[in-house]
This record gives sequence, C-alpha cells and structure tokens, in this order.
Amino acid sequence: MAAILSVVMPVYNEKNTVMKIIEKVLKLDMVKEIIVVDDCSVDGTRELLKDMKHDGRVKLLFHDKNMGKGAALRTGFKRISGDAAVIQDADLEYDPNEFVEMIKPINDGAADVVYGSRLSGGKPQRVHLFWHRMGNDFLTFLTNLLYNTTLSDMETCYKMFRKSVIDKITIRSNDFSVEPELTAKILKDKNLRIFEMPISYYGRNYAEGKKINWVHGFGALWALLKYRFVD
Repeated sequence: MAAILSVVMPVYNEKNTVMKIIEKVLKLDMVKEIIVVDDCSVDGTRELLKDMKHDGRVKLLFHDKNMGKGAALRTGFKRISGDAAVIQDADLEYDPNEFVEMIKPINDGAADVVYGSRLSGGKPQRVHLFWHRMGNDFLTFLTNLLYNTTLSDMETCYKMFRKSVIDKITIRSNDFSVEPELTAKILKDKNLRIFEMPISYYGRNYAEGKKINWVHGFGALWALLKYRFVD
C-alpha cells in the first residue's frame, strides 16, 4: 500500500513565498497533511497564515518566540499522522513534485529513509554561491568519514522518513544544526535502509532571502562530532 505523506514545514519570515509553496504541496494527492510551524515570524508571514483559507489538510502551529528550525521541526514532528514524513522549507528552493519519485523506494519496501540530493546530478541546479558549496561538500565529507557512509548531500532539506523512524529520534538542536543531528542519528541506526535520489534545486542568494551562512557551519561541524559519540 502506498505511504500517505505528512509534510512538515518550518516557517520564519517568508511572506513572499509561503503561500506559493503551500499551494504547490497541496496539489499532490499523496500529501495527507501539511504541518506548518511558524517560528514567530515578524514580517507579516504569521498574519498571512492566520488569514489563509485552506482545507483540512493544513495544520497551523505558532511559536510564541523565535527558536530556530530545529525547534520548529520538533514541534511539527509531534503532530505527524501520515505513514511517512518529509521536511519542506517555506521558500521556493525545492520543488515538492520531487516527492513523487522520492517516496517510491519507501513504497516499494526498499527504504526507510530517502534523501533528496542536490549534488548527484541529473536534475536542474541553479549555479551560485561557490563558498556555500564548498562548505556543504566539507560537511558531507566529514559525515561520510565519521559515519562510514556515502552521502552526497548531507545538508539537503529534503529528508523523507517512515514515521517509525522519526518517532524514535529526539531532536535536541534548536537551530540549523538540526540537519546534521538528524543525519547523525539516522546513520547511527545500522538497521535503517537509507537511499539518495537526485532532486532539482532553485537556490536563493542572500539578497533573495537565503538565511543560512558560514557561521552556521560551525554549529553543523560541532553537531556531527557530538552526535557521533552521544545520544
């Protein structure tokens, strides 16, 4: 039986894109629900979400203070009711139509976790931000070294899991370090079958609203080292 998908969407100051990405996700029949967690936006996003007209597939949750992407995912994961879940950022860098292909290894019974890789080729990729790419490559290399694996894109937003996988993980990071933390805890479970699939990527630059920067790389580095040995 095909898995029914829960989409968890952390949101912070994305008034120009959040309604567009919600609309795109809702066009997919495989999506059972979108769990939107607004992390105390201050640019009007919060008001847009509260005023939106939607069907019963949209669940809106609001933080009273800004705590970070990890905290928003922790809130959202507690509300999952689908058979599988995937993370969707509230910008337009990632195309939710990729879910159709990503979920196939789960539906076929071959995978427990599927990563959508921006770096494995075969799909459109925006060309930009050399140093951002170098940082991602270094963190992915370190991940493979520490956890004896062959990922090509550890920092990808598109991480899809069976619900049973995410139910066993306790997220401790509040910020962008949630990406390496999730990866570390998934890779440490040697019973999990992890796949990668190529996805398209329409990355933004900082003028267009990109939030992650080189400072977050230090947090990711620490998370990879820390969770190799604890929790």
